[in-house]
Amino acid sequence: MHKVLIIDDDVELAGLFQEYLAQEGFAVDVSHTGASGLQLALSGEYQLVILDIMLPDIKGTEILARIRLASRVPILMFTAKGDDVDRIIGLESGADDYVPKPCTPRELVARIRAILRRTQPAASLSSGPIMAGPLTLWPEKRKAAWFEQDLDLTSTEFNLLETLASQVGRVVSKNELSEKALGRPLARFDRSIDVHMSSIRQKLGNQPDGRSYIQTVRGQGYQMIKE
Repeated sequence: MHKVLIIDDDVELAGLFQEYLAQEGFAVDVSHTGASGLQLALSGEYQLVILDIMLPDIKGTEILARIRLASRVPILMFTAKGDDVDRIIGLESGADDYVPKPCTPRELVARIRAILRRTQPAASLSSGPIMAGPLTLWPEKRKAAWFEQDLDLTSTEFNLLETLASQVGRVVSKNELSEKALGRPLARFDRSIDVHMSSIRQKLGNQPDGRSYIQTVRGQGYQMIKE
């Protein structure tokens, strides 16, 4: 049974989601303050955290940043519908995905299951790691190395790199990246893939000639270049 933590000051809504998720087979704890939620999120007991971006005591983005300093637990953000600024800030701070409020319990469960599916260690079908230039990925361990140094990635960043590295030299569309990394089709005006890709580029740095290891192909998608 997967254990989920909801951090949301809306007592009624959090209770509704807790009850629905329990019926769907999840073990759910709820925290109504950022301070207690942060402590619980860092306990290592949860497979996923649902975090409201607007909390009364500590901003959700600050909680997110603090969690990411110590943990790679998958985080699903609640954002206000149409609030692109909070959404982008949250993704830049390390959230794996977001769901706008209001949302239905069924939609929330679908997002949770999509994240959990893609964060579980894969059953290894290959004889070894995926290697693309200085990048090495071990999908079965969810581990990455860059120039032989450990590379700290969120679950979504790992899946994006895995998709690109397994097709190195090929342009991969944003929709394919969204399907494989987020577990859902790319929505119109959704910049999630772009924001995650920007974070990955910062972690990888540039080549000696100044070019990024991951190229944007305008109107098509992204490409991990061959060395």
